[in-house]
Amino acid sequence: MSAETKTQLPMAGVRVIDVATIIAAPYCAAILGEFGAEVLKVEHPIAGDPMRQFGTPTPQGDTLAWLSEARNKKSVTIDLNCSQGAELFKGLVANTDVLCENFRPGTLERWGLGWEVLREINPGLIMLRVSGFGQDGPYRSRPGFARIAHAFGGLAYLAGMPKGTPVTPGSTTLGDYLSGLYGCIGVLMALRHKQRTGRGQYIDVALYESVFRCTDELAPAYAMYGTVRERRGPHNTVACPHGHFPTRDGKWVAIACTTDKMFERLANAMERPELASSSVYGEQKVRLDSMHDVNEIVRDWCGSLARDDVLEHCCAHGVPAGPVNDIADIFADRQYHARRNLTAVDYDADGDVLMVPSVLPRLSQTPGRIDSLGPRLGEHTDEVLASLLDLSDGELEELRARRVI
Repeated sequence: MSAETKTQLPMAGVRVIDVATIIAAPYCAAILGEFGAEVLKVEHPIAGDPMRQFGTPTPQGDTLAWLSEARNKKSVTIDLNCSQGAELFKGLVANTDVLCENFRPGTLERWGLGWEVLREINPGLIMLRVSGFGQDGPYRSRPGFARIAHAFGGLAYLAGMPKGTPVTPGSTTLGDYLSGLYGCIGVLMALRHKQRTGRGQYIDVALYESVFRCTDELAPAYAMYGTVRERRGPHNTVACPHGHFPTRDGKWVAIACTTDKMFERLANAMERPELASSSVYGEQKVRLDSMHDVNEIVRDWCGSLARDDVLEHCCAHGVPAGPVNDIADIFADRQYHARRNLTAVDYDADGDVLMVPSVLPRLSQTPGRIDSLGPRLGEHTDEVLASLLDLSDGELEELRARRVI
C-alpha cells in the first residue's frame, strides 16, 4: 500500500502505544493499526510480549499467534521498571494519542506511570485499561485470563452437555477478543469526545464484563422468574430444532428454526410436511415441550444423508443451515474465498507467505490493510526513539548498554 493510500485510512495520523501483553488490549491496538494508526508495541528488552511464545512456534522463533496478532506494529523495547525507561516511556506518551495496557491494576502506578501521572504529561491522552476484574471492586487485584472470564462471566456454565462438565466455549481466548473489541469501541468514542473537547479519558474494560454482556436474556430471566439456565449441549432453550446434528458421512450441520415458518420449511425439506401441522409440531411451544422427540426426528433425517445433501435440501427450502466447519473446511469453502476472509502476507525473505484472518470490519471506501506480520523484538527501537525523542546514536548505544532498551 502506498504512503498516499495509507494516509487516506480513517485512523491515519493517530499514534497508539501498545504496552499490553497477549491478546485483549493488543487486539484493540491491532484493529486501529489495520485502519491506518501508527502502533508502537512497547516490550521488555529481554523477553518481550509473552505472546511471542504463545501458540505454535515457527523456525524463526516467534509463534504463529504473534505473527498474526501483532500485525502492522513497530516493536520498541523499553524496561519500564527502571527510572530511565520510565522517562523514555513518558516521552513517548507525550507524543501519542492512545495508550493500550492490560497489566494487573496498580502495576503502572507502582512504576510511576499511572493515569494521573500520564494525563498530566498529555491531557489529551486516551488510555485503554483492560484487566480481569476491572480497576475497582473487591477482586480488582486478582489475576485474570479469558478462561477465568468465561467462568466468572457465566458463559462457561452454559457450555457442555446436560449435567456434564462445563467446558470452554470454543476458543480459550474468546473473552480477550471480546474485550479488545469493546476496548476499541471505547477508544473510538473517546477520540470523538476528544475531537469536540480536546480532553482525553481512560476506558476501563474487565474481561468478565465483556463475556457477561453477551449472555442475552440470562440476567433478566433470573431477575424476573428466578430461572437458572443449565447446559443444553448443542441445542437451544428458546427454539426447536435449533442445534447441531450429525450426518451420514461423519460430519455435522447446524440448523436453526427460530419460528414456526422456519420449521414448516424444514418439514418440507425432510418431505414430512405433516410435522408442521398444528396437530403435531407446528407451534414453537409444542416443539419445546417435545424437544427430545423433535430433535430425534431431525437427527435421524440428517443421519440418513451426507452433509452436503442435507445442506442442499435446506438451502432449496430456505431453511437456515450451515456446516459445522473445522479449519480445513474453512480453507476449502468458496464463501471464504469469495469474501477474501484469508489474507496472504509476506513471511520471510525467501518469498514465503503466511495465511492470516483478514481485516474486519469491511469498509467500502477506506478498507483496512495488513502491511506486515508481527515484528522482531526491538526491530524499531532506534527508529522510533530517534525520531520521536530525538536521541542520538550515542545515547541509544548507552541506553542499550545499560539494558534500558
